[in-house]
Amino acid sequence: MKIKICGLFREEDIAYVNKYKPDYIGFVFAASKRQVTKEKAYALKQLLDPDIQAVGVFVNASMTFISEIVQDHIIDLIQLHGQEDEQYIKELKEVVDVPIIKAMRVGKDEMKSYDVDYYLLDGVRPGSGQSFDWSQIQELDHPIFLAGGISEENIQEALKTNVYALDLSSGVEKQGVKNEALIKEVIRSVRNG
Repeated sequence: MKIKICGLFREEDIAYVNKYKPDYIGFVFAASKRQVTKEKAYALKQLLDPDIQAVGVFVNASMTFISEIVQDHIIDLIQLHGQEDEQYIKELKEVVDVPIIKAMRVGKDEMKSYDVDYYLLDGVRPGSGQSFDWSQIQELDHPIFLAGGISEENIQEALKTNVYALDLSSGVEKQGVKNEALIKEVIRSVRNG
């Protein structure tokens, strides 16, 4: 199972992930307490281990903005976390050539098929640190990133789900910032199965 640590915005965060090597990290470009500017994400990406893939998280962003970030090699994957529909995805794929993750909120969004590379399943309130009923996870036509309140307390349950990757953010934070010991522990748990 793969692991993504999302919502990095400090140089210390990059140092932690470079040390413990998750498969993916996330830069949030949408309004959030973890939001980064294009310039800040660029600076952080220069420090990131090249073996770790960077995901850009967007909510109803302009395709021009996303395209610039991809072309500047700031991100390796795009995560769409808004109301982006099939037409938006089709047009986006005409201007970028990187994998796309489409987020869906279990219990709120209709689980439908999109022409993307991955899905991300989250709770009704993304970024809240609250998990949803993982028994509601259904087979979808693309690999799944599981998000929403995953932490060291419930990671063993999360590992039992049949998903491609676990996506953590608040579950590896203390006082609103990433915590090295928590990152180390969850990555160790995932790597050891």
